[in-house]
Amino acid sequence: MNQVSNVRKVEPEKVLAERVNGWAAMLGFFAAVGAYLTTGQIIPGVI
Repeated sequence: MNQVSNVRKVEPEKVLAERVNGWAAMLGFFAAVGAYLTTGQIIPGVI
């Protein structure tokens, strides 16, 4: 008997886009933590 596989391939461009998005999110998070630790404000210059 033949088995029909419903496995869908993920396009390499989407994998790269998600990886870059993750890196950007991590960079933003660490920048926010660094700003808070050095200035005591979440967004320096606001409030």
